[in-house]
Amino acid sequence: MNQIIGLNKKEVKQRLLSFGYNELPSEKPKNILRIAIEVFKEPMFILLVSCGLLYIIIGDVLEGSVLLASILIIISITFYHYQKTEKALNALKQLASPKVLVVREGKQIKVSGREIVPDDIVLLNEGDRISADGILIEGLNLSVDESILTGESIPVLKSIQSQADSNTEYLYSGTLVTQGHGMMKVIATGLKTEFGKIGTSLLEIKDSSTKLQIEMKKLIKNLFLIGIFISIFVVVIYYFTRGNFIQALLNGLTASMAILPEEFPVVLTIFIAMGAWRLTKKNVLTRKPSTIETLGSATILCSDKTGTITQNKMEVTSIYAEDEMIYKQKFLENNHKLSNIVQLAYLASQKNAIDPMEIAFAITNQLINKKNTDDYTLIKEYPFQKSFMCMTRVLKNNKTNKTIIASKGAPETIFNLCKFKGIELEKHIEIVRSFAEKGLRVLAVAYSEEVRATLPDSQSDFIFKFSGIIGLEDPIRPEVPQAIKECQEAGVKVVMITGDFPTTARSIAKQIGLNLNEDIMTGSELNQLTEKELAKTISKINIFARIIPEQKLRIVQAFQANNEIVAMTGDGVNDAPALKAANIGIAMGNKGTDVAREAASIVLLDDNFSSIVSAIRLGRKIFDNLQKAMSYILAIHIPIIGLTLLPVFIPTLPILLMPLHIVFLELIIDPICAIAFEQEQEEAFIMNRKPRNPREKFFGKKKILESTFQGLLLLIIILLVYYLSIREVHINNEVRAITFATLIMGNLFLIITNLSKTRNFFQVIYEKNWPRTIIISIAIIMLICVNSIPILQTIFQFKNPGFNHFLISILGASFVLLILEIIKFLKYQKTVNK
Repeated sequence: MNQIIGLNKKEVKQRLLSFGYNELPSEKPKNILRIAIEVFKEPMFILLVSCGLLYIIIGDVLEGSVLLASILIIISITFYHYQKTEKALNALKQLASPKVLVVREGKQIKVSGREIVPDDIVLLNEGDRISADGILIEGLNLSVDESILTGESIPVLKSIQSQADSNTEYLYSGTLVTQGHGMMKVIATGLKTEFGKIGTSLLEIKDSSTKLQIEMKKLIKNLFLIGIFISIFVVVIYYFTRGNFIQALLNGLTASMAILPEEFPVVLTIFIAMGAWRLTKKNVLTRKPSTIETLGSATILCSDKTGTITQNKMEVTSIYAEDEMIYKQKFLENNHKLSNIVQLAYLASQKNAIDPMEIAFAITNQLINKKNTDDYTLIKEYPFQKSFMCMTRVLKNNKTNKTIIASKGAPETIFNLCKFKGIELEKHIEIVRSFAEKGLRVLAVAYSEEVRATLPDSQSDFIFKFSGIIGLEDPIRPEVPQAIKECQEAGVKVVMITGDFPTTARSIAKQIGLNLNEDIMTGSELNQLTEKELAKTISKINIFARIIPEQKLRIVQAFQANNEIVAMTGDGVNDAPALKAANIGIAMGNKGTDVAREAASIVLLDDNFSSIVSAIRLGRKIFDNLQKAMSYILAIHIPIIGLTLLPVFIPTLPILLMPLHIVFLELIIDPICAIAFEQEQEEAFIMNRKPRNPREKFFGKKKILESTFQGLLLLIIILLVYYLSIREVHINNEVRAITFATLIMGNLFLIITNLSKTRNFFQVIYEKNWPRTIIISIAIIMLICVNSIPILQTIFQFKNPGFNHFLISILGASFVLLILEIIKFLKYQKTVNK
């Protein structure tokens, strides 16, 4: 291994230029023309074009031209939204590219799978998804699942010596390492791989819609059908009451524009994409959009201990050898006592290890023995098994030709191998317990010097001698206790799952602030329970010790049987079923296997427990802001619809809203709900409330009623201002100007009060939300312009009655703000009291 240098930076760069990145073709980013074509298909575009042409037909060329020109503004806004979403998705795609362990310039480094080039040396471990085609140059018990290419479900054993009728030394991109480890030299990447030849078909696969997307589609469809019915009704009523078919058609199209909530799908898409991008800033990669909907609903968080709660930086701190307990501070003073056990622990570990525990053994061996084991040749390896938790390696000393069998593993397994019984067994169990009470990871070491012509199939067939017990410390991440506290305050129960002893688990739980009033369950106890018994018992458990990955699935299903929403962490191949079954599967980005990442819905890029808590917090914020944006959209459409339909049913009233007025409103509504709401800060007490019930509709009756009330309140005030302006004997264009100003001011106040459910008007204004400030400022400037510049007054059919006459508009809109702020305050006080 040490003789392999691999490629250098210059060679990698040259090959990237020659062969390109190791990726399959993806959909090309949409250019301005493609975006414009998509906009042309939208109902709002068709309505705008129809209205513009009708205005030109009836001789109002100026207004018709302005309407048609407004299409360019809408395309620009749509393009901006798309670009923002596209950048976020591209950033996610880069992060989602699997990491590959390669040898370059003599060092092992992790690089993105897309950066692999021909002649790269790639290290393969159990659970890795092979990233390119290659030839095996070193392997041990290496089996690969090639079903993705061949359809054959049985793993293929790979070896350097290929038979004449097979290609067992060849490895293929997209296949999965199910057992063992090895090293390969890359021979093909990207489209040149076997998988790449069929990979273009992946472009035709579409992601399925989430629950929220389905709900929004249904709502939009219903509103669209209602809009068509009302529009036809408007055309008929207007024509029979006023006798002008073109004008009737124009009013019908205006009604359609008022009713159609085309912002819903745009806002949903932007929030989901930007939400996923924002989660990456918290070191959380979102693989499934539905995760953002579910994050705020999590009630149970099941977390691994090692590497998630702890730092995954193992260090040998205590050793029991030759009937004596020796601590780290006195290792060098007792190196003659420790030499044998430390070397055995190292010999029983993988060469060029990645596992932190085995790295710790290598460092300690170097410290105590000041030498490596290059003099030993591996003859056979008995891998760690979930049913027999130890690893044994048979090695031959090249100098002395002596064979040594070194084994390390769970103390109870090693004690069994050494045939411990009675007092001797109790003595060593007590030593293990003393290690565990200090929160140490405990392993025992044994060895055999048997010489056999044929090695047995099982490591238990050797006659072992006991060497000693090693305690390793994995420090708690400093931020974990606070994160645990936040979870518990947020109504999320934290459950720790570990392979350690119950005593070790309880010690760690005490350090991180986990609730110690609940019980501990071991893997053996879990196996004795039926599914119903486990579901009944599990609500009182928050620590699972001596657990193997296969048991995680039962834990998830037991919690789910109690209607809990479960987030589960995992990193190994055997964790995949549990990750897939969990409501929120969480894979480790650093130590996790590719299989675990593929099964999970989110990936922790830093393997940090606090990142999960940050994700839950951000998930709640994203959902809150999305709900507020949707509520606002529904609320503001009610006065628009009311003002559009009122003159139809009362022919004596002047027409209040025309297509251009609605376009003006849309230029405020679209960016506000898609940008300002998305960037709004989180609500107070966001992590002090119970998780959201996922069975509740995103837009249930209560939310619809609240939005409807807001919209009706604004509509009533606008109509009151409209009535008062008529009583003051203003001409139609003046009445329209005053009424429209009330609608715009009311809309702006509606935005501000809806941006937060816990902060008042002044707090929202004071906070930094630049998109909100800019959009509202532009809206006010535009409102002043259309009421003061003659050409704009003509286009909008306004006439300025004098700015003092707009005071009633400000007062009316302020009254709406006052009522909504009082209601918000009362609801907030009710929440605080709870």
